Amino acid sequence: MTYQNILTENNNGILTITINRPDKLNALNKQTIAEVGQAFAAAEKDESVRALILTGSGTKAFIAGADISEFAAYTTEEAKELSAHGHAVFNAVEKCPKPVIAAINGFALGGGCELAMACHMRVASENAKFGQPEVKLGLIPGYGGTQRLPQLIGKAKAMELLMSADMIDAQEAYRLHLVNYVVPQDQLLDKCREILTKIMAQAPIAVSEIINTVNAYYDKNQDGFQLEINQFGRCFSTEDFEEGATAFLEKRKADFKSK
Repeated sequence: MTYQNILTENNNGILTITINRPDKLNALNKQTIAEVGQAFAAAEKDESVRALILTGSGTKAFIAGADISEFAAYTTEEAKELSAHGHAVFNAVEKCPKPVIAAINGFALGGGCELAMACHMRVASENAKFGQPEVKLGLIPGYGGTQRLPQLIGKAKAMELLMSADMIDAQEAYRLHLVNYVVPQDQLLDKCREILTKIMAQAPIAVSEIINTVNAYYDKNQDGFQLEINQFGRCFSTEDFEEGATAFLEKRKADFKSK
């Protein structure tokens, strides 16, 4: 598939999706959000893709926010449509059955911070900055920021950042558990690949079910505990479980087939 605003590269089962609008500091517009959604939908179906990295082009910005010039004159209904579309795509990222890491290589502001939070894990370069500055425009976050930020860092601190529009650096983001690791810029993608390579050595179906059941904890429409019971049982019917148990007993490395 050909994209205008993103780049994709599959390297040994790890698909790297790069937001590629460097002249706009990789700001999100409708086209870019749509392309991210298309890339994730294609990755889910592509058996050669085992894991994903989402990053931005250049060294200044992961995603510096939304492209304000695109929606400055929107009506209420147009704004709601924009927000709903963003929610649908970001929810698809969060629910992707394959592990997703955001490689945050600079500014992650507004929609950029929201997209990073939709990923399963986050690794930041030392120059990364995070923030939800929407209140400066008389707005609130529109792509899940008011929901995911409290989940990750707690209600009180999230309230402060959302209402003050303060930016925080990578080390503060790490202290608040917003990111998993902080590394030098030139080690960012290598660190993401290191994490994903470790995960890819595990049983793919079990990894997918961990994503599914952990997400269910935050879904008001699901009983995460019951889902865990159900999916724990389901794992026993897989060839991966048979292989994993046999390999353990035979003291050898398992050869999982995602079946």
